[in-house]
Amino acid sequence: MPDVAIIGVGIHRFGRFPGKPALAMGAEAARDALADAGLTWADMQFAVGGSYEVDQPDAVVAELGLTGVQFTNVYNGCATAGSALALASQTIKLGQHEIGLVLGMDKHESGAFTADPQEYGCPPWYGEMGLFLTTKFFGMKINRYMHDHGITHQTLAEVAAKNYRNGELNPNAHRRKPLTPEQILGSRMVNYPLTQYMFCSPNEGAAALVVCSADVAHRYTDKPIYLRSVVTRTRRFGAFEVHTPSASVAADHVPAPTVDAARAAFEAAGVDPADVQIAQLQDTDAGAEVIHMAEVGLCADGEQNKLIASGATAPGGSLPINTDGGLIANGEPVGASGLRQVRELVLQMRGQAGDRQVAGEPRVGLAQLYGAPGVAAVSILST
Repeated sequence: MPDVAIIGVGIHRFGRFPGKPALAMGAEAARDALADAGLTWADMQFAVGGSYEVDQPDAVVAELGLTGVQFTNVYNGCATAGSALALASQTIKLGQHEIGLVLGMDKHESGAFTADPQEYGCPPWYGEMGLFLTTKFFGMKINRYMHDHGITHQTLAEVAAKNYRNGELNPNAHRRKPLTPEQILGSRMVNYPLTQYMFCSPNEGAAALVVCSADVAHRYTDKPIYLRSVVTRTRRFGAFEVHTPSASVAADHVPAPTVDAARAAFEAAGVDPADVQIAQLQDTDAGAEVIHMAEVGLCADGEQNKLIASGATAPGGSLPINTDGGLIANGEPVGASGLRQVRELVLQMRGQAGDRQVAGEPRVGLAQLYGAPGVAAVSILST
């Protein structure tokens, strides 16, 4: 039996909320998760909080209650939520605590993320030459992947259109207006081959989970969802990753960190990619979702054209992906984004996803995160 169960999920809507602090959003998501579990903040024996913009996520205790709870802060780029969930899982597996809260929140400025290149292991000239742009990297990566595996522009547009359609059904999503593939292809080119509506946007929001020892999960719910594994990995030398696209010309096909994380996660969970019935993938852009489908083992390189055209990844398909609209529809408040993914899997696996519920109740789900300068997290859930 798995060691850890998820018994409560919560969210603060993603979008733009002028004048509303990130901590207030985090507190709302936490209360939502606690109510879902039928518990109170005072019941929590520990908490883990993740954020990029908030220096001290533990300051949310000022909103939730000053109980003296153990609270650890985590930041690991776009893999922050996976890292926070891993820490919570380890806390329970080690027997230190039985029940706790995992919380992510962020409030980003408009526009693309920016930072000093030297903080990412790059020389100063990397930024001076205009190379320190995530849109640039994702354009480069999918352009190369399209060349190598025959992925079409139409496939990229279909991925984005699918996620906008899913977002329309999600009351917590930022972008809820559906767009056609033609509108997406015809929008402003940002970094070839990716157009404006193929990208997600940094924004604001929060999400939370209540986790506990699997041994006691049935005290709180008759439908616990088990965390079978959660694994994070960083890039290897020679991998073609954010801000390190040419670390080695000799090693041309070094596995991406997502590949390594997924393999380890499946091994730890005792399941295979073929067992996955629903997935949440990092769709920073439409090309990222296409690439990550193969990197986590859900298909072979080049099979995405056929799968996506057939509707397999839509809510009514055989392998629904990003049923809540993913990052493209929701946006990406970094600390919250991965917990949003897990929340969606939990709702789908409980059969509680409402208008966007997939057929039946999936038994195995996968969530994957990826970000600069080359870090990934993969979680496997089951009923």
